[in-house]
Amino acid sequence: MTTPLPEADPALADALTATLAVVERRLRDAVSHSDAIAGATARHLVDAGGKRLRPLLTLLTSHLGDPDRPQVVDAAVVVELTHLATLYHDDVMDAAPVRRGAPTAHEIWGNQVAVITGDLVFARASAIAADLGPVAIRILAETFERLCIGQLHETVGPDDGDDPVAHYLQVLADKTASLIATSARFGAMFGGAPAEVEAALVAYGEAAGVAFQLADDVIDLTSPAAVTGKRPGTDLREKVPTMPVLLLRRRVAAGEGTAEDADLVALLDSDLSADADLERAVAALRAHEVVEASRQEALGWGRRAVEALGPVPDGPVKDALVTFTTALVERSA
Repeated sequence: MTTPLPEADPALADALTATLAVVERRLRDAVSHSDAIAGATARHLVDAGGKRLRPLLTLLTSHLGDPDRPQVVDAAVVVELTHLATLYHDDVMDAAPVRRGAPTAHEIWGNQVAVITGDLVFARASAIAADLGPVAIRILAETFERLCIGQLHETVGPDDGDDPVAHYLQVLADKTASLIATSARFGAMFGGAPAEVEAALVAYGEAAGVAFQLADDVIDLTSPAAVTGKRPGTDLREKVPTMPVLLLRRRVAAGEGTAEDADLVALLDSDLSADADLERAVAALRAHEVVEASRQEALGWGRRAVEALGPVPDGPVKDALVTFTTALVERSA
């Protein structure tokens, strides 16, 4: 996926493109290191590229105030570095072999080096955030705490008696949406937008972030590796919870599923280390209506995000945020 730019407003799109190029250079400067191994490992994910949707969101919302304030670019760099730091850790937790079409850091250097690199990248993010002031540091710390809590709750799973679907949505809110909300907030905050606009963008980011991850759940089953950069069903093989699987399990547990549904759950609970078994599970789940139900859930969270934009002034930025949300939910990679 190429991160969507507001094509309806060429001047805004050109401004964002130019500033994103500055952010990209600053990212590379931030992960450079005099120590050879630290420099190589910290550059790994920056060099792999990516959507850069979080810094784009920061830059976009800064246009609700003064986008030329120097803190805006710093804030955009901070949110992307924070995201990259979490990816090093996530790939170790999920035993993911590929990220953005390239081998993950832990596949190249091992788990310990990958975890330390994630810490190093977050340290660089914190150093830049320190120049943004104590409020920014507090917001970043609260966001990073939520990222950790989301990962912890995903790893441990729901308590007995908890609704697994509600538990999963809370995991997505913490693990994904919190940083997207902070990205939108930082742009408004450092661009000097009014407080009510900043608050609206936090609510927007929280809903858009959940929509984004739910769309990812669908993409993991429906898009080929050539598009996504990773094998379809990777989450299934690693037993990472996703909305289609949770909806299927809920249906079977409630006695509402068919015999085929029960067989599919049994297949999902099996090893899936053999490629043929994984392909069979992906094909069966892809054809199941729980995938469409998950897509509708993503669309619902996308609508919630757009509704949160009520206090944001009408204009090209608001229009771009609506387009941005649609692109997040309807993308194929």
